[in-house]
Amino acid sequence: MIKRERITATLEGDFVVFLIGMRINKPLLVHKWFPVAQAMPRMIKELSRQPDLGFIHAEMWFSRTIILVQYWRSMEQLLAYAKNKEAEHLPAWRSFNQAVGTDGSVGIWHETYKASPGSYESVYVNMPPFGLGKAGVLQPATGGKQSASGRLSGGHNAP
Repeated sequence: MIKRERITATLEGDFVVFLIGMRINKPLLVHKWFPVAQAMPRMIKELSRQPDLGFIHAEMWFSRTIILVQYWRSMEQLLAYAKNKEAEHLPAWRSFNQAVGTDGSVGIWHETYKASPGSYESVYVNMPPFGLGKAGVLQPATGGKQSASGRLSGGHNAP
C-alpha cells in the first residue's frame, strides 16, 4: 500500500527507539547463530500480544547483520521487559551467554534513544506505512512540515 505523497509521522508524547541486532560472524556455525536469530521473533510476538508492556511496533531486516528497530512507550517499560523473569528475553539472554558468550561466532548489539516532541522528525515518499509511520500517525508533509527543520518545530516554522 504505497502512499504516493510526501508524508511525515508523529507519535504523541515521549517514546523510546530501541535498535537491536545480531551479526553472523561465522556463517557455517548454524548451531550458534540460528537459535539467536529465532529468539527475537518470539519476543516480538509476546510483546505484540501484551500492549500494556509498552511495546509499540518493530521493523526487522535480515542479512548477515539482522537489525530491528523497535518503538516503546517508555524507557522504564523497555527495561522492565528486559528484566522480567516470566518473559522470553531473560531465557534467550542466558542461552546466548551459555552457547556463544564471547566466542566470536555471533555478535549482538543494541542502542537505545529517548525521543520527545521536537527531538525527532521523519519523511516518507512513495512508501507504505513504515517504522515510526506504523508506530505513530501519518500526515501530509506540507506547509510548515515540508522541511526537516519545520517538522522538528512541529510545523510552526516555515521552511
